[in-house]
Amino acid sequence: MRILICEDSVLLREGLVRLLEDAGHDVVAALPDATELDVAVTESTPDLCILDVRLPPTFTDEGIGAAVRIRAARPALPVLVLSQYVEERYASELITGSGGAIGYLLKDRVADVTEFLDSVARIGSGATVLDPEVVAQLLSRRTRDDRIQRLTDRERSVLALIAEGRSNHAIAAALFVSEASVEKYITAIFQKLGLEPDESGNRRVLAALAHLEHGNNTPQTGTVK
Repeated sequence: MRILICEDSVLLREGLVRLLEDAGHDVVAALPDATELDVAVTESTPDLCILDVRLPPTFTDEGIGAAVRIRAARPALPVLVLSQYVEERYASELITGSGGAIGYLLKDRVADVTEFLDSVARIGSGATVLDPEVVAQLLSRRTRDDRIQRLTDRERSVLALIAEGRSNHAIAAALFVSEASVEKYITAIFQKLGLEPDESGNRRVLAALAHLEHGNNTPQTGTVK
């Protein structure tokens, strides 16, 4: 996979380059800031862009702004955003925005090489992959929307796992239920949230998270009945 990296930290940037190339990917550009990002994306035609949330010169929202811009201009281009810690406003902006495959991971995840490379591959193939901490914070907000109150504890657990990019098989394994049961929970979730049927898994996840942006606490999977 052809990958473009935009990360201001030299150590992390070079580490990502080596990690990805060792895994068989082709790093077509490694930029320290977003100044030449648009030109680089056009010229290098990457299959995936990896961006830091905060980039020079202000280290505020240059990275997230670039990610939103890329998704608007090239909806089919997958984007993976790396952040030092969960920034809910930025996460929500990406998740609810238009575009294709998206990933939002904490930089700590890079330390787990196997997990990080798996996330890169999944995002590159069109999946939505969100850091569990991002999901937990988005789902821990409060809401007055009674649609959320319609969900059972089990359904909220299933929804949280969907948002993390888990397959039905993985959800079934995590909750110790059958895949048929998972399918029934998912159908019930989207019926209760008033979401129209959609064949795109990514679109369903994004729509659900948009509704759950101020959602309730998600129960621990091991204690849900």
